[in-house]
Amino acid sequence: MKISIITATWNSGATLRDTMESVLSQDYTDFEHLIIDGGSTDNTLDIVRELEPIYGGKLKWISERDRGIYDAMNKGIMMATGDVIGILNSDDFYTSTDILSTVADGIQQYDAVYADI
Repeated sequence: MKISIITATWNSGATLRDTMESVLSQDYTDFEHLIIDGGSTDNTLDIVRELEPIYGGKLKWISERDRGIYDAMNKGIMMATGDVIGILNSDDFYTSTDILSTVADGIQQYDAVYADI
């Protein structure tokens, strides 16, 4: 089961590295990470470009003006190719390396999964 993770960004250079590294640290490998950037003017895209090779083709990103976070999320949903879609904001991160595998296991049993940390 492929999981699509959507991260909307705009001038997220202060936090995005932690977000991306938490995705890269996951023990579940059948995922894609979609970064939908709203035309950042800080170092957000430098971080995306720096970490892109580590993803091994599992990162897709665009940078263009949008009409806010929900417009960006909708763009990500349209780009997603996974069986399951998750949202991970650009100032959030996974707190352990087994989050995606836990979600994949849970989704096998239930129609929806959410977390409350």
